[in-house]
Formats: sequence, C-alpha cells, structure tokens
Amino acid sequence: MPQILKKHQFLLEELVKRDFKKKYKGAFLGMAWSVLNPLITLAIMRIVFTHFFNDIPHYTIYLFCGTVVYTFFSESTSEGMMALMGNAHIFTKVNVPKILFIISKNSQTLVNFGMTFIVFLIFCVFDGISFSPRLFLLAYPIVMLLLFNVGVGMILSAFFVFFRDMRYLWQVTTQLLMYMSAMFYSIETFSPQIRNLFLLNPIYLFIRYFRKVVIDGAIPSIAFHGLIAFDVFIVLVLGIIIYKKYDTEFLYYV
Repeated sequence: MPQILKKHQFLLEELVKRDFKKKYKGAFLGMAWSVLNPLITLAIMRIVFTHFFNDIPHYTIYLFCGTVVYTFFSESTSEGMMALMGNAHIFTKVNVPKILFIISKNSQTLVNFGMTFIVFLIFCVFDGISFSPRLFLLAYPIVMLLLFNVGVGMILSAFFVFFRDMRYLWQVTTQLLMYMSAMFYSIETFSPQIRNLFLLNPIYLFIRYFRKVVIDGAIPSIAFHGLIAFDVFIVLVLGIIIYKKYDTEFLYYV
C-alpha cells in the first residue's frame, strides 16, 4: 500500500481536495459543520440523558468520547461506501488502484475528526480533567480506527456496487451500533455475561479505550489492545480480498 500511495500521490491529493470542495460547496458555515455536527449531537444527548445517568463521573466527556469516535466511524464508512460509485467516471477510463478512492474519503473525514478532537480536548480542560503522558496513547485507537474505517469502507463500497440497498441497510446498522456502543449509558449495571458481549462490538472498544485513558487515567490491558488489532486485521484483510476478487467486475456494474 505505501508504494501505491507514493506512486499515485498526486492523484490522491487531488481527490482529497475535490472531496473537500464538493462536501462543503454551497454551505455557509463550510468546514465548521464538521465540528458542529458532533457538538449538536453531544448537546442533545447531554440534555436528554443527564437526568438518567448523572451518577457517571465527567458525564459530558463520557458522552463526548462516544460522540467523537462514533461520528468518525459513521462519517468515514458512509462516505467510503460511495467511493467507487462516486468515482466510476475515473476508474472506468483510467486504470488506477481503486483503494485510492477509499483513502481519499478517509483522509477527508480524518481532518474533520482532527478538528473535533481539538474541541474535545478543550472540553476536557473545562471539565477539570488533568492530562498526562498517557494521553499520547490515544494515537493507537485513532490510527486503528482509521484503518478499521478503511477496511469497512472497502467492504461497503464493493457491496454497494452490486446491491444499491446497502445504503439503507447501513443506515440501520449504524443506528444499531450507536445504541449498542454504550455512548450515553454505562454497562456496569449489566451482568458480567452481558458486559462481555459488548466486547464483540469494535466501536465500543474504541470508545472504551478513549474513556479509559481520558477519564480513568489508566492504560488498557495488552489483551484489549490485541482485541482491537484483531478486529482491524480481520476487516482490512476481508476488504482487500474483496477488492482483489471483484476488481474487474466493478467495471460492469457501475
């Protein structure tokens, strides 16, 4: 993959620029919406759920951890799903690695995430959370989530070429994932067996990692790191296999 990125660096840069211009074209606030969307979601959840979960320490940051991770995942995968269909006019005429279109979409959403993450850190300061060198550990879930999003985007974009209903199925799936990721509630009230089931949800793992480092000031276990890496590995490998298998068939369905 590094060789592909180096060889097609100019094309990738142009794709990222185009995606940014296209996404915010005609929007009065432009890129500010990248930060406003998760903040609006955070505000709504804060108002609605504070009365029910006011016993959770630093509840605003607790919510923000879930919001910033989920928004990055949801936006990246939804944009990634459209990567092939949205660039069919390019790869049907020029033979270029199709993964570039996925990486372009994720580069755009990564910048959006970066801006939101800065606001997240500011909220942490106002909420009285002290920072330590452990904060740098957040680089791990951020990089792994980026790779996870690329893998999911590859899978979704391939399926979307053949099944246009994927758009609607994914909307339902992301909504289910949101409610199953403990974004606004604590899993401590559940039995140990139920709590273990949450570990099957990769999005919960990323959110839990953020909360563990930022709120608890602790370092997740080696096994927890390994579980995240395993999920990312499976999704990436599956995405690459699908892209290689159907590389030529994409041309007949777009």
